[in-house]
Amino acid sequence: MADGLLGPADVRELATRLDVRPTKQWGQNFVVDANTVRRIVRLAGVSDNDVVLEVGPGLGSLTLGLLAAGARVVAVEIDPVLAAALPRTVTAHRPADADRLTVLAADALRVTALPDEPTALIANLPYNVAVPIVLNLLQAFPSIQRGLVMVQAEVADRLVAPPGSRTYGVPSVKFAWYARGERAGSVPASVFWPVPRVESGLVSFERHPAPQSTATRAEVFACIDAAFAQRRKTLRAALAGWAGSASAAERVLLSAGVDPSARGEALDVVAFARIASARAQQA
Repeated sequence: MADGLLGPADVRELATRLDVRPTKQWGQNFVVDANTVRRIVRLAGVSDNDVVLEVGPGLGSLTLGLLAAGARVVAVEIDPVLAAALPRTVTAHRPADADRLTVLAADALRVTALPDEPTALIANLPYNVAVPIVLNLLQAFPSIQRGLVMVQAEVADRLVAPPGSRTYGVPSVKFAWYARGERAGSVPASVFWPVPRVESGLVSFERHPAPQSTATRAEVFACIDAAFAQRRKTLRAALAGWAGSASAAERVLLSAGVDPSARGEALDVVAFARIASARAQQA
């Protein structure tokens, strides 16, 4: 292609040459549609001021699009064969951009250091670990100020769900600790190889300051986990184990200005931060 992006034939040829067989274990579904790559790069607003962290670059479809937009790219790839092949693919398709790519053969769930400070997270994430990857990277790299991730449509809905909605839960609250997210569109299964059985969704986000709290992030997240462990229970009951007893949970909730008869799905992340703070102050 004129802009050096990969089409379906390029992806198949690369996979054949590398003897790559996509695995469910690593959630490998490769983008084969160059227009989808162009759309993602456009929606993400990528420029030559960006250091983009890309997780799971696979055969390089999105990587080439990010480089074409002028960004520096730090690509984290768990598959050692694909990690080794990516620089060669970039050199073959966009040779002038090869010096702006760094590849790290690693598990994105365990990455704590990178050669460059990323400004944006833009990735086609593995379906099975998308949420923990996003949360881990936002925690590990405060320099990430915005992003656009492609995930399973159901996961996209959960990440951006508001309090009180049917899909609101632990991923929604924890994601909101770091950023304000919104759905940025849908992606049909037909743009992937192999074709998944589900549709995908795009989530764009902008980082914002964490809610003010005298409790740590870990303490707030423990409160969130406890509140949603038994969704149908009131917070007084759901937080009994976390607080020490139902009566202790009620005291903490009242101190935080939260109705003990409310349920976790009604509260936003700021309220959970207040609850965790109230418990820390009473400890």
